[in-house]
Amino acid sequence: MDEKSLKKLLADFKAGKTSEADVLSTLRQLPFEDIGFAKVDHHREFRTGFPEVIYGSGKTDEQILEIARRIVANNHDLLVTRIESSTGDRLKAGFPDGEYVSNARMFLRRAGEKETFGRVLVVTAGTSDVPVAEEAATTASLFGCGVERLFDVGVAGVHRMLAHRSMIEEADVIVVAAGMEGALASVVAGITSAPVVALPTSVGYGASFEGLTALLGMLNSCATGVSVVNIDNGFGAGCVAALICARAHKIAKDLGKKL
Repeated sequence: MDEKSLKKLLADFKAGKTSEADVLSTLRQLPFEDIGFAKVDHHREFRTGFPEVIYGSGKTDEQILEIARRIVANNHDLLVTRIESSTGDRLKAGFPDGEYVSNARMFLRRAGEKETFGRVLVVTAGTSDVPVAEEAATTASLFGCGVERLFDVGVAGVHRMLAHRSMIEEADVIVVAAGMEGALASVVAGITSAPVVALPTSVGYGASFEGLTALLGMLNSCATGVSVVNIDNGFGAGCVAALICARAHKIAKDLGKKL
């Protein structure tokens, strides 16, 4: 249940198109629907602007499918993270209009057309960082953001990144995914006024400590405007980028109405 759906429900009731019983039936599922093994938060989109997302790791296919059915039945966008292709195939069979994004290990289904807003640029230091970066890109895209990608432009050859300076300057938010020492986030933040969401990845050799070195490097960035999410948390990075864009878009629209 998002704000638009709730307003429509109330308008239909006021106009006599929906009965009191139907309204009560819908509202009973707020703020969540208890299905035994899970409590599906149908109210989350109304509160935060983004619906509940299914974290697939550790869940059975049957649990994922049942939660997905409840989300779709309530007209929410569906996003399932951290799943293998076999689970993606089962979701595709249940929701033929959805899509399994293999390099992000995500399944998504849009509840309807969305207005596209903002420009999120997703940057990676190396090709090995792409799967986590794609998780961020897919998340921001489902939210409604325009997303561009700039991959394999790490500090070992920083001229590759500088060759695309215009993309960086035009972005509203930049997600930088990097493993190893995680330096790329600081480099990008040093040449742009856009907020940078630093996304440490577990890519690297022994002393990278499965992403801890990149995480600490990003947290200790001397560049301004850098926020940091957890190791390999592409979903979280995509959410942060999308929320920044959504808030900026709302403010711009509100200002436009006042002018």
